[in-house]
Amino acid sequence: MKTFEEKWTAWIDGELTGAELAEFEASLPDQAAAEAEKRDAQKLGMFLKEHLPCRAMGNEEFFHHQLRERMNADAGGDRRVSSGEGRSWWPIGRLAWVGATALAIFSVFTVFVMREKPANEPSQYLSEILTARVDPAVSPNATISMFKSKEDKVTVLWVDGLQSLPSEYASK
Repeated sequence: MKTFEEKWTAWIDGELTGAELAEFEASLPDQAAAEAEKRDAQKLGMFLKEHLPCRAMGNEEFFHHQLRERMNADAGGDRRVSSGEGRSWWPIGRLAWVGATALAIFSVFTVFVMREKPANEPSQYLSEILTARVDPAVSPNATISMFKSKEDKVTVLWVDGLQSLPSEYASK
């Protein structure tokens, strides 16, 4: 049994005949309004056929391929292939390769950035203590201790009880 919409479409297209046509027209509440709507729909159909011709479809092979996949999916074939489900944007293999490549690039840049350059000449901030003595007249209780570390390239001069810096203090 056809629904009202199917009968309506068939009536507008002129496909209803005989008893079915008489039964449908009898079920219409306003026959004159329905006839006017039918004429308007037919005019619109003719207008569209004249002004909107069907375009020639390009790439027929792709179109047939899509139809075949859709028919296979409707026949109970693999639905995931036709709808695109199941395809991952980042499969595990691709993710592993991208991660390994990123680590390799990071390692190369780290080696070049962190590579320590050998010191060919001493820094301009390096100083060496030549003499360390205290004048007993100025500071009788002063003591001087020197600590030198070659690993850290540091020399510490520890002075206790010095009231003023002697004028002959020298550094090179």
